[in-house]
Amino acid sequence: MPTMDRKVADIMCNYALGVYEKAMPSSLTWIEKLLAARKAGFDFLEMSIDESDEKLARLDMTHGDISDILAAMRCSEIPIRSICLSGHRKYPLGCPDKKKQTRSLEIMSKAIRLAGALGVRVIQIAGYDVYYEKSTDQTKSDFIKNLKLCAEMAAKEGVLLGFETMETDFMDNVEKAMHYVHQIDSPYLGVYPDSGNITNSALLYNTDINKDLLMGQGHLVAMHLKESLPEKYREIPFGTGHVDFNNIITTAWNLGIRRYVTEFWYKNNDNWQETLQYNNDFIRNCFQQLHLAAAV
Repeated sequence: MPTMDRKVADIMCNYALGVYEKAMPSSLTWIEKLLAARKAGFDFLEMSIDESDEKLARLDMTHGDISDILAAMRCSEIPIRSICLSGHRKYPLGCPDKKKQTRSLEIMSKAIRLAGALGVRVIQIAGYDVYYEKSTDQTKSDFIKNLKLCAEMAAKEGVLLGFETMETDFMDNVEKAMHYVHQIDSPYLGVYPDSGNITNSALLYNTDINKDLLMGQGHLVAMHLKESLPEKYREIPFGTGHVDFNNIITTAWNLGIRRYVTEFWYKNNDNWQETLQYNNDFIRNCFQQLHLAAAV
């Protein structure tokens, strides 16, 4: 592992902890979501643009819609600073259907432009060539071809793209993601690992999660902090799974990651605000443990 040239205790304030938009009821307005995130102690919100028509419609927001969101950020004093772009699940970059492939590039172009308009720094992109279709040599070839175009779009706008390490074997760890990062060779394409998914991947392949993260050194743009269990990738409450957050955060910190997003989901629970607060406290405590360890 790379060594730190100064104690973490001196710089622990220099990280940002965000929360995934889907941790809150979708019925809330932007100002309500932002104020809830701020009240729970988060530093920023990560917007979701998934495969639903409702979320994809965000890519065509008017100038007035964007102005309203910017006003909500100013009023709440908490920004939207990343986008989780999972809309490519329905319209993947390597899709055999050329019309869907064209739509995938349109989605990326519009997402990057939206990011620029909102001041978003990072877009997490899905780590697969296709999702509902069968992966082939052709889908992989088209994926790489279109990924290069996406990196060029991102470079123009100055927005970082980061591969999510997924729950499928195409790209379920950092090592696999870096295979494509190296092929594209752009400073605007990196890896945005998911702690729950890479924990399951390390268990599946009997590999060292720290060594896997080290494969991405210099290319890790942010990290999703998510709980998981063997063969279970979603909706596991923090503290009830098998993710070693203290270890992963320590390794991520040593590798230079300073932006983190807690990923969990609102499940029609009345106590969702308490869950926001609990999960913020849970992860902040992990950073505090790192702080204390560095101070010894």
